[in-house]
Amino acid sequence: MKKFLEEFKEFALKGNVMDMAIGVIIGGAFGAIITALCDSFINPLINSIGGADIGGSIKLPWVDYSGLDAETVKTLTLNYGDFLSAVINFLIIALVLFLMLKGMNKLMSLKKKEEEEPEADPEPTKEEVLLTEIRDLLKNK
Repeated sequence: MKKFLEEFKEFALKGNVMDMAIGVIIGGAFGAIITALCDSFINPLINSIGGADIGGSIKLPWVDYSGLDAETVKTLTLNYGDFLSAVINFLIIALVLFLMLKGMNKLMSLKKKEEEEPEADPEPTKEEVLLTEIRDLLKNK
C-alpha cells in the first residue's frame, strides 16, 4: 500500500498532470464565459428569428398543442434554438483553443530555435589578433 501511495504521489505531482488539471479548470471557467455569451447575446438573436415565445423551435404539425402549458409544448417541439446555441458555443470554444494552441506552438518553436542555434564566437580583439600573429611567427622560426 505504501508503494502504491508513493507511485500515486509521483504521478499526481508530475508537471504534465498538474498542467492538465490547470487546463481543465481554466477550460471549465472559459466554458462558463462562452455559455454566458451564448445565453445573453446569441440566444436572443435566435429567439428574435423564431419568436420570443417559440425560442427557436418548430411545432410539429401532427401534435395538438391546444390546452398545453409552455413546458409541455417545449417537450413536443423540435428545439433547434438550443441545438444552435450549443453548436455556436462549441465553435467559439474550439476556435479560441485552436488560436491558443497555435500561439503556444509558435512560442515553443521560437524557444527551440534559440536552443538549437549556438551563439557565434565573438570577433577576436585587436590584441588577440596581434598575439596570434606573433605566436605564428615564433612557430615558424
